[in-house]
Amino acid sequence: MSACRVPRRLASHRRTALFAAGAALAALTLSACGEGTSGGSEQTQFVEGKDGVERVAKADRKPVPDISGETTQSAKLDIKDYKGKVVVLNVWGSWCAPCIAEAPNFAKVANETKAKGVQFVGINTRDSQKSQAVSFEEQHKVPYPSLFDPTGKLMLRFPKGSLNPQAIPSTIAVDREGRIAARSIGPLGEDELRKMLQPLIDEK
Repeated sequence: MSACRVPRRLASHRRTALFAAGAALAALTLSACGEGTSGGSEQTQFVEGKDGVERVAKADRKPVPDISGETTQSAKLDIKDYKGKVVVLNVWGSWCAPCIAEAPNFAKVANETKAKGVQFVGINTRDSQKSQAVSFEEQHKVPYPSLFDPTGKLMLRFPKGSLNPQAIPSTIAVDREGRIAARSIGPLGEDELRKMLQPLIDEK
Protein backbone atom coordinates (compact mmCIF):
# COMPACT_ATOMS: atom_id res chain seq x y z
CA MET A 1 0.00 0.00 0.00
CA SER A 2 1.74 3.11 -1.23
CA ALA A 3 0.70 6.63 -0.37
CA CYS A 4 2.13 10.10 0.02
CA ARG A 5 2.73 10.22 3.74
CA VAL A 6 2.46 13.30 5.93
CA PRO A 7 5.37 13.51 8.39
CA ARG A 8 4.47 13.69 12.08
CA ARG A 9 6.37 16.84 12.89
CA LEU A 10 7.90 19.65 10.91
CA ALA A 11 10.34 22.00 12.62
CA SER A 12 10.76 25.65 11.76
CA HIS A 13 13.43 28.02 13.03
CA ARG A 14 11.68 31.22 12.10
CA ARG A 15 8.23 32.66 12.19
CA THR A 16 6.48 33.77 9.04
CA ALA A 17 3.02 34.99 8.20
CA LEU A 18 0.30 32.44 8.97
CA PHE A 19 -0.70 31.93 5.38
CA ALA A 20 2.87 31.44 4.23
CA ALA A 21 3.52 28.99 7.03
CA GLY A 22 0.41 27.02 6.22
CA ALA A 23 1.28 26.88 2.55
CA ALA A 24 4.84 25.82 3.29
CA LEU A 25 3.70 23.14 5.70
CA ALA A 26 1.24 21.80 3.18
CA ALA A 27 3.86 21.75 0.45
CA LEU A 28 6.26 19.80 2.63
CA THR A 29 3.78 17.38 4.15
CA LEU A 30 2.09 16.47 0.90
CA SER A 31 5.19 15.92 -1.19
CA ALA A 32 6.93 12.96 0.47
CA CYS A 33 5.88 9.49 -0.68
CA GLY A 34 6.22 6.39 1.46
CA GLU A 35 4.34 3.55 3.09
CA GLY A 36 0.89 4.42 4.36
CA THR A 37 0.87 4.11 8.14
CA SER A 38 -1.47 4.82 11.00
CA GLY A 39 -1.00 6.87 14.13
CA GLY A 40 0.77 10.17 14.58
CA SER A 41 -2.32 11.99 15.75
CA GLU A 42 -2.10 11.46 19.51
CA GLN A 43 -5.51 9.79 19.33
CA THR A 44 -5.38 7.10 22.00
CA GLN A 45 -8.97 5.89 21.85
CA PHE A 46 -9.10 4.43 18.37
CA VAL A 47 -8.92 0.74 17.54
CA GLU A 48 -7.17 -0.47 14.40
CA GLY A 49 -8.85 -3.44 12.79
CA LYS A 50 -7.25 -6.22 10.77
CA ASP A 51 -8.31 -4.37 7.65
CA GLY A 52 -6.11 -1.40 8.59
CA VAL A 53 -9.11 0.84 9.29
CA GLU A 54 -8.95 2.74 12.57
CA ARG A 55 -12.29 3.24 14.30
CA VAL A 56 -13.41 5.31 17.26
CA ALA A 57 -16.16 4.30 19.68
CA LYS A 58 -19.19 6.61 19.58
CA ALA A 59 -18.48 8.06 23.02
CA ASP A 60 -14.93 9.08 22.08
CA ARG A 61 -15.47 10.66 18.68
CA LYS A 62 -14.40 14.25 17.98
CA PRO A 63 -16.35 16.69 15.77
CA VAL A 64 -15.12 17.04 12.23
CA PRO A 65 -13.60 20.51 11.66
CA ASP A 66 -14.87 23.16 9.26
CA ILE A 67 -14.45 21.49 5.89
CA SER A 68 -15.88 23.92 3.39
CA GLY A 69 -14.90 25.96 0.38
CA GLU A 70 -15.10 25.92 -3.40
CA THR A 71 -15.33 22.72 -5.37
CA THR A 72 -13.42 21.75 -8.48
CA GLN A 73 -16.57 22.78 -10.35
CA SER A 74 -16.51 26.24 -8.68
CA ALA A 75 -19.56 25.60 -6.48
CA LYS A 76 -19.74 26.27 -2.74
CA LEU A 77 -19.72 23.24 -0.45
CA ASP A 78 -19.88 22.82 3.32
CA ILE A 79 -19.99 19.30 4.75
CA LYS A 80 -22.10 20.60 7.66
CA ASP A 81 -24.94 20.66 5.15
CA TYR A 82 -24.73 16.86 5.09
CA LYS A 83 -25.36 16.37 8.80
CA GLY A 84 -27.64 13.38 9.24
CA LYS A 85 -25.74 11.50 6.55
CA VAL A 86 -22.61 9.38 6.79
CA VAL A 87 -19.94 11.47 5.06
CA VAL A 88 -16.89 9.98 3.38
CA LEU A 89 -13.98 12.40 2.92
CA ASN A 90 -11.39 11.18 0.43
CA VAL A 91 -8.15 13.14 0.03
CA TRP A 92 -6.79 12.72 -3.49
CA GLY A 93 -4.75 14.27 -6.28
CA SER A 94 -4.88 13.70 -10.02
CA TRP A 95 -1.09 13.11 -9.99
CA CYS A 96 -1.33 10.36 -7.34
CA ALA A 97 -1.05 6.78 -8.68
CA PRO A 98 -2.83 5.15 -5.68
CA CYS A 99 -5.67 7.68 -6.10
CA ILE A 100 -6.05 6.65 -9.73
CA ALA A 101 -6.13 3.00 -8.66
CA GLU A 102 -8.88 3.51 -6.08
CA ALA A 103 -11.03 5.96 -8.07
CA PRO A 104 -13.26 3.30 -9.72
CA ASN A 105 -13.88 1.69 -6.31
CA PHE A 106 -14.99 4.97 -4.77
CA ALA A 107 -17.23 5.81 -7.71
CA LYS A 108 -18.95 2.41 -7.53
CA VAL A 109 -19.46 2.39 -3.76
CA ALA A 110 -20.62 6.03 -3.75
CA ASN A 111 -23.34 5.15 -6.24
CA GLU A 112 -24.30 2.02 -4.29
CA THR A 113 -24.59 3.71 -0.89
CA LYS A 114 -26.19 7.02 -1.83
CA ALA A 115 -29.68 5.67 -1.15
CA LYS A 116 -28.47 4.49 2.28
CA GLY A 117 -27.69 8.03 3.41
CA VAL A 118 -23.99 8.15 2.51
CA GLN A 119 -22.45 11.26 0.94
CA PHE A 120 -18.97 11.13 -0.56
CA VAL A 121 -16.90 14.32 -0.73
CA GLY A 122 -13.42 14.52 -2.19
CA ILE A 123 -10.65 16.86 -1.10
CA ASN A 124 -8.48 17.48 -4.13
CA THR A 125 -5.01 18.63 -3.14
CA ARG A 126 -1.73 19.62 -4.77
CA ASP A 127 -3.30 20.14 -8.19
CA SER A 128 -2.45 23.67 -9.25
CA GLN A 129 -5.38 24.03 -11.64
CA LYS A 130 -9.00 22.97 -11.28
CA SER A 131 -8.87 21.66 -14.83
CA GLN A 132 -6.49 18.91 -13.72
CA ALA A 133 -8.96 17.73 -11.09
CA VAL A 134 -11.96 18.05 -13.44
CA SER A 135 -10.22 15.90 -16.08
CA PHE A 136 -9.61 13.24 -13.42
CA GLU A 137 -13.25 13.34 -12.31
CA GLU A 138 -14.52 13.05 -15.88
CA GLN A 139 -12.13 10.25 -16.79
CA HIS A 140 -13.04 8.16 -13.74
CA LYS A 141 -16.75 9.11 -13.71
CA VAL A 142 -16.59 10.45 -10.15
CA PRO A 143 -20.24 10.99 -9.12
CA TYR A 144 -19.64 13.27 -6.12
CA PRO A 145 -18.14 16.75 -5.54
CA SER A 146 -14.60 17.51 -4.45
CA LEU A 147 -13.34 20.58 -2.63
CA PHE A 148 -10.41 22.23 -4.38
CA ASP A 149 -7.56 22.52 -1.85
CA PRO A 150 -4.32 23.07 -3.78
CA THR A 151 -2.18 23.96 -0.73
CA GLY A 152 -3.58 21.38 1.69
CA LYS A 153 -5.13 23.87 4.11
CA LEU A 154 -8.19 21.74 4.73
CA MET A 155 -6.05 18.81 5.86
CA LEU A 156 -4.46 21.05 8.49
CA ARG A 157 -7.84 21.86 10.03
CA PHE A 158 -8.29 18.42 11.55
CA PRO A 159 -7.87 18.72 15.32
CA LYS A 160 -4.92 17.38 17.24
CA GLY A 161 -5.87 14.07 18.77
CA SER A 162 -8.30 13.15 16.01
CA LEU A 163 -8.02 10.62 13.21
CA ASN A 164 -6.61 13.12 10.75
CA PRO A 165 -5.53 12.51 7.14
CA GLN A 166 -1.80 11.80 7.02
CA ALA A 167 -1.27 10.65 3.47
CA ILE A 168 -2.58 10.92 -0.05
CA PRO A 169 -4.88 9.13 -0.43
CA SER A 170 -6.54 9.12 2.98
CA THR A 171 -10.17 8.40 3.72
CA ILE A 172 -12.08 9.75 6.72
CA ALA A 173 -15.57 8.54 7.64
CA VAL A 174 -17.83 10.95 9.53
CA ASP A 175 -20.89 9.69 11.38
CA ARG A 176 -24.40 11.09 11.08
CA GLU A 177 -23.76 13.48 13.97
CA GLY A 178 -20.77 15.07 12.25
CA ARG A 179 -18.05 13.28 14.23
CA ILE A 180 -14.90 11.59 12.98
CA ALA A 181 -15.55 7.84 13.25
CA ALA A 182 -12.96 6.04 11.12
CA ARG A 183 -9.84 6.54 9.03
CA SER A 184 -7.92 4.58 6.43
CA ILE A 185 -4.57 5.59 4.99
CA GLY A 186 -3.68 4.47 1.49
CA PRO A 187 -5.86 3.22 -1.37
CA LEU A 188 -9.01 1.22 -0.64
CA GLY A 189 -10.65 -1.58 -2.56
CA GLU A 190 -14.42 -1.88 -2.94
CA ASP A 191 -14.85 -4.46 -0.18
CA GLU A 192 -12.56 -2.56 2.21
CA LEU A 193 -14.53 0.62 1.65
CA ARG A 194 -17.87 -1.14 2.19
CA LYS A 195 -16.61 -2.71 5.44
CA MET A 196 -15.44 0.70 6.61
CA LEU A 197 -18.85 2.25 6.01
CA GLN A 198 -21.32 -0.48 6.93
CA PRO A 199 -21.04 -0.09 10.74
CA LEU A 200 -21.79 3.64 10.37
CA ILE A 201 -24.69 3.00 8.03
CA ASP A 202 -26.11 0.56 10.59
CA GLU A 203 -25.73 2.92 13.57
CA LYS A 204 -28.91 4.25 15.12
